Amino acid sequence: MTELQRQLCSRRQALGSIGAGFGALAMSDLLRTADSSLVGARTHFPQRAKHVIFLFMSGGPSHLDLLDPKPLIKQYAGQRPGEVQLRTERKTGGLLPSPFRFAARGESGIEVSELLPHLAGCADDLCVLRSVVGGNPNHAPAANWLFSGRIDQIHPSLGAWTSYGLGSENQNLPGFVSLKKGSTASRYVRSGYLPGRHQGTPIDVGHDSPEKMIAHLRNESLSTEVQQKQVDFIQQLNRRYQQNAGGDAALEARIEAMETAFRMQFTAGEACDLNRESKTIRESYGEGWFANGCLLARRLVERGVRYIHLEHSRWDHHEHISREIPKMAAEIDQPIAALLRDLKQRGLLEETLVVWGGEFGRTPVSENGDGRDHNHYGFSMWLAGGGIRGGTTYGKTDDFGFKAVEDRVSVHDLHATILHQLGLDHERLTYRYSGRDFRLTDLYGDVIGDILA
Repeated sequence: MTELQRQLCSRRQALGSIGAGFGALAMSDLLRTADSSLVGARTHFPQRAKHVIFLFMSGGPSHLDLLDPKPLIKQYAGQRPGEVQLRTERKTGGLLPSPFRFAARGESGIEVSELLPHLAGCADDLCVLRSVVGGNPNHAPAANWLFSGRIDQIHPSLGAWTSYGLGSENQNLPGFVSLKKGSTASRYVRSGYLPGRHQGTPIDVGHDSPEKMIAHLRNESLSTEVQQKQVDFIQQLNRRYQQNAGGDAALEARIEAMETAFRMQFTAGEACDLNRESKTIRESYGEGWFANGCLLARRLVERGVRYIHLEHSRWDHHEHISREIPKMAAEIDQPIAALLRDLKQRGLLEETLVVWGGEFGRTPVSENGDGRDHNHYGFSMWLAGGGIRGGTTYGKTDDFGFKAVEDRVSVHDLHATILHQLGLDHERLTYRYSGRDFRLTDLYGDVIGDILA
């Protein structure tokens, strides 16, 4: 080796020196360090769903004002019957009736709040789970529980497990994408101890243009040919390093992320360009960043992305719920209904499992006058598409909507069911870490067979 070769041959040195200049090409959010192996696209049994769109309502939406009507609350307004004596985080008062009307929707007759008129038109495609039970009454641990089945933050999320289990349908796009407003990535899309390529890639849907949605998507200073030469040069160093050092899985994941980022310059720009959609389609989703997110979710599904996490926040209504929840519902109602209809019209809903919900629900008793406290004892979520029976409800809470009392659905049950629809056995999808075979559902979870089509 010449002296120059000695200076250049270390892949770690090369990445360290080039990393800053390569940032525009590689996107720092993709640079994860972990083993790069894939389980692959083989499933344990036939798939009903190939993709998941998880619509996460961060903060805890009130099931009592949206999906689980409890008329008895009005009769006992202001009182505290024995059924509502469960402990919550804060001091609460008597029962607080919902000020919003419910009506039976669709041929199935599912009762949906007047706050969701557009979604109500899709009632026959929904399976409303009215007996979901969370693992913690605090936001961060409860959200960790919802996405990883545990309250601590070291474990992989549902999206990472999906990417790990199924691989990618499109080598030019990540298998797992996280959509939200703002440049800060969601805390609930991590890969944990799974290979780093399975972490959710963040896209800021607070913008319309691809260049603003994805930081440093294009390198304006270098041509494609020059960038390709950079990649080829780094790969030469990779081969030399592998020959001399016998492999480096952590650094290999970093290299793979760079290569994906390079390819994304040309594929992601087209995928994220919402202006390619017709005026009619754009108008059907409505306006605003969440509408952008729903439309982009459909475009990503079309292009083979396995799992899309779309996060909507500010559902934590400890006060003024009668004034604030209509604002939140108005932001999501039309876009979600348009997403479901658009997927269905294109024949994609059959292979796309759409999941909606928060980390917990709200109490039937009041807080700060007309607010509601956190409630993880029983709340509602819904699923659509992906081999799920539409036009159904499953499970029940008590007469006041405080606690699940019939066909309780744990988060592990929800995870087992989602994986099952993807063709994955939750007991066989494992990853060995720290001397133990881990799985998403830990030692728990049963597929909810009654909701499968």
